[in-house]
Amino acid sequence: MTTDIKGTGAGAQASAPVPVGQTQVLDLDEVGGRVERTELPGGLRVLTETMPGVLSATLGIWVGVGSRDEPPELAGSSHFLEHLLFKGTRTRSALEIATAMDAVGGEMNAFTAKEHTCYYANVLATDLSLAVSLLSDLVTEACNTAADLESERTVVLEEIAMRDDEPADAVHDLFSETLFGDTPLGRSVLGTVQSIEGLTRDAIDGWYHGRYTMPSIVVTAAGRVDHQQVLDLVTAAFGDRLSGDARPAPLRLGEAAGDRPASPVGLISRTTEQTHLLLGTHAMGRLDERRYAGAVLDTAVGGGMSSRLFQEIREKRGLVYSVGSALTHYSGAGSFSVYAGCAKKRVPEVLRLVREELARVASDGLTAEEVARGRGQLKGGLVLGLEDTGSRMSRLGKSELSFGEYLPVREVLARLDAVDPDQVRAVATELFSRETCLAVVGPYREADLDRL
Repeated sequence: MTTDIKGTGAGAQASAPVPVGQTQVLDLDEVGGRVERTELPGGLRVLTETMPGVLSATLGIWVGVGSRDEPPELAGSSHFLEHLLFKGTRTRSALEIATAMDAVGGEMNAFTAKEHTCYYANVLATDLSLAVSLLSDLVTEACNTAADLESERTVVLEEIAMRDDEPADAVHDLFSETLFGDTPLGRSVLGTVQSIEGLTRDAIDGWYHGRYTMPSIVVTAAGRVDHQQVLDLVTAAFGDRLSGDARPAPLRLGEAAGDRPASPVGLISRTTEQTHLLLGTHAMGRLDERRYAGAVLDTAVGGGMSSRLFQEIREKRGLVYSVGSALTHYSGAGSFSVYAGCAKKRVPEVLRLVREELARVASDGLTAEEVARGRGQLKGGLVLGLEDTGSRMSRLGKSELSFGEYLPVREVLARLDAVDPDQVRAVATELFSRETCLAVVGPYREADLDRL
């Protein structure tokens, strides 16, 4: 199960802009936790969440650029750049960066997604100033030398090879390509061997300077932090870049992907013990208020051991080890999919059972008990998933970049509580009546797929 229910549907862009330099208190709870936001000159945004009772802090620097922004010839450049930034800056070598973080027992890493990139560090609260200094240096002072480009090119190609060697990973990228076609959403975040081999130093450095600008950057921190302290550290670290009258980049409003898959079937023919399958279709975008009902639907259909697919296919019949569903949202688009891994001889029966169960839910909806259980599972998972500073930091960044506003946890819980069986049935009827596509990794030929 993969759902994103952490933001709202409207987006803060619709409300009056907050004056530059003015701090907003977005949330204040009874035990002293505070969520605050400040927009600095130049368009940089800073959000913090105070978590009383912890001794650590997690800092994130988010950039509103991902693989969805890349033209075909630069496929994989955002992810490549994420790697490259750790190779050194104008004032620190790669070894000095790693040594400084290791010396305080901290952890520093990054990830690239379809619509954003994040650099983060988890440290003791007393070492927050070091985290701000290191991450801001990475993001603003990268050298991106030709020598570093060549050495990291090999690393990224190895990462692509590692993905290809893992069928359960490869089938997910194949599904995106089958559903969305030759579009930015259909391409892998990693790029292809051909696109990575073709990237030049000028292309990567140009992508860096063109995309890593203050209006596109959000700094988030959670843990034993003080908002003013973080503002002071960020202001000192970013220096003269925090000037001018630029405002934050507008909320991403991606185009709808349509209702029909780009292709009916995608295949990676490979000799494997298991066949890996993803059957799915288009779904609602991130800002669609129906995503709360969709999340409950996804949870009940394939979100855990009590879900319909798990009970019918694994528990009752023992046909698979792993089966589950995922509801994924992007700006203006999304997908619903069911994953299963099984022996080749069991594939037809597994696919038949999946299709029958989805058709049954589309026709009859879920029971009131299933809806209540789905709501409870989502609520518990949301709250338990926010027990550490990293998840809180991540929630702040996604709220700002993806939704345009922060929604308190209690409000998300209230929206889940408001989901009823009729809403879930309406979403199921729409989603599960759409044309589907199938991605397969396993010992098949193209001619074999017609019968699936």
